[in-house]
Amino acid sequence: MFMSKFFTILQLVSALLLVVTILMQQRGSGLSGLFGGSGDVYRSKRGAEKMLFITTIVLAVLFLGSGVANLIF
Repeated sequence: MFMSKFFTILQLVSALLLVVTILMQQRGSGLSGLFGGSGDVYRSKRGAEKMLFITTIVLAVLFLGSGVANLIF
């Protein structure tokens, strides 16, 4: 019973943080890339953008893991 509540709360918190980190990421160029307007196709992530990208991946794995653990327990 305690484990189920713990994983539910963990999943809720990781879901909220995942939404925030996804919304904080830099948006693409929209439709201008469709017509050849984007010139920075091959750029690498640096600094805060890279940290935000890695944080998003970690939170997604945590969200998925807590969902599977909640099913098992």
